Amino acid sequence: MLVLTRKNNEEIKFGSDITIKIISISDNQVKIGIDAPKSVQILRGEVYEKVKESLIEASKVSAAPSVDLQKYKIKKV
Repeated sequence: MLVLTRKNNEEIKFGSDITIKIISISDNQVKIGIDAPKSVQILRGEVYEKVKESLIEASKVSAAPSVDLQKYKIKKV
């Protein structure tokens, strides 16, 4: 993990199109501004984890074996 120290109004750049700026610092809270293309999804860590867990659970349900409908098919005479 890279750890950087930044002061108010200082920035961190990711490539040429993503900028993170320190907006304010008070007590134990830091406010940041993120400037990124709309195509870049930005989520808080706890929200990302919930989305990831939901996707894993959904994939388990969809991976469940399906019912074999062939045994219920009507045979033509």
